[in-house]
Order: sequence, then structure tokens, then C-alpha cells
Amino acid sequence: MKRLGRIGYLILIYLFLYCPIAVLIVFSFNDSQYSLSWKGATLNWYRVLLADGQLLRVALNSLMVALCSATLATAIGTVAAVTLFRYRFFGRRLLYALIYVLIMSPEIVMGISLLMLFVAIRLTLGFWTLLLSHTTFCIPFVVVTVLSRLSGFDRNLVDAAQDLGASEVQVFRRIVLPLLMPAVLAGWLLSFTLSLDDVIISFFVTGPGFEVLPLRIFSLVRLGVKPEINALCTLMFGLTLVFITLSQVLQKEKR
Repeated sequence: MKRLGRIGYLILIYLFLYCPIAVLIVFSFNDSQYSLSWKGATLNWYRVLLADGQLLRVALNSLMVALCSATLATAIGTVAAVTLFRYRFFGRRLLYALIYVLIMSPEIVMGISLLMLFVAIRLTLGFWTLLLSHTTFCIPFVVVTVLSRLSGFDRNLVDAAQDLGASEVQVFRRIVLPLLMPAVLAGWLLSFTLSLDDVIISFFVTGPGFEVLPLRIFSLVRLGVKPEINALCTLMFGLTLVFITLSQVLQKEKR
């Protein structure tokens, strides 16, 4: 009975989490534009979405920013995590604490502070400000993810490699990085997801000449959720599933 109770409890949790997404996916195939009642299956809204050049351009903008910011944040965050783990220097504990402060800080605070910084240095709002903001926002998540992997790292491997004459670069490239690759990949995927669906920070640091998908969807749903928006969200959810599946395949260790 206890086992059945736990299984039932898990089923209720998953239903609570995924029922809204399932409804969205189902209604992306509904042959009705204004009614929530089922009128039959159709792929018309996907054809309408593919024919909307402006919306596709905005989606490509979001993908480009997410790819670039996730890559930069992963590279910087991985190096920062390894540095915090391997070396002892003045201000190390303070830097470690500030990383968690950034994670717990409200996004609106970071958005306003970044906007004030860009205005102070006279940097035009657009792609570059959005890229820098998303990279800054994602770096702490990468650092924490990689540090969690480093907590079980065997320091003797590094000492043995250095005794055999390996340089710092060789140790990092041939020993540390391969062992950290699952965490690095997880950090990249997390950064990609955070950048792709960010609204608050993007609202403050995006100029009028560069638009991203979350802000576009937010402006559209204020007038009602259109079926093509359901189709777009379904495609985004499918893309997320593909990334998660690839990460699981890449992280699977060979026996």
C-alpha cells in the first residue's frame, strides 16, 4: 500500500507539472482559432507559423543569443569553477559567496543594474547588450554545476600528471576537462534554456532594433493566445526534449 501511495503521489505531481503543456500541444492541432472546444485535427497553424517571416526571424534571434551566451557562459564558468576548486587566493571565499548572491538575486535587480551600466558606458542597446547580459546571468549556474562535479574529483590524478611532467594546460585539457564534460554539458544546456526563455532581463537590455521570442510572445498573448503561438511553443518544447535526449546519450558511460 505504501508503494502504491508513493506511485500515486508521483503520478499526481507529474500530472500537475505536465498537464498544461499537454493541453498546449493538443490545442496546437485544433482546427479552431477562437474556441477552446475541439473542432478536429489540423496542421494549418504550423503552416501559418512557417509563413510568418517576422516571427521566425525573432525566433532565430533568440536561438542565436541563446547559443552564443550559453557557449560563452559555459567556457567562462568552467574555468572559474576549476580556479575556485584548485587554487587558493585572496578573496576566494568572497567570490564564491558572490556567485550564490547572483543566483538568488531577483532578475529585475540584475536587469536594471545592467541597463544602468550600459547607459553609463554609452553602449547601444541591442544584440551585444543582450548577449552580455545573458552571459552574465548564466555564468553562476555553470559555476555551481561544475563545482558539484568537482566535489568528487580525485586530486591525486592532477598530482600524478604533474609529476609526469604535464603542464597546467595539458592537465586541464586531458584530465580535468574530460572528467568534467557531463557537468559542462549540463551547464551549457541549463544556460541555453535560461537564455531562451528569459523575459525580465531581456525586457530591460534589448533595444528597439532587436527583438527576441519571449518578449514577442509576451506582447502577443496580451491580446489572447493565438493557435500559431501554441504551435511555436510546441516546437520549442520539442527542441528542449531533443537537447535533453542528446545530453543523456552523451553522458551515458560506456561499460
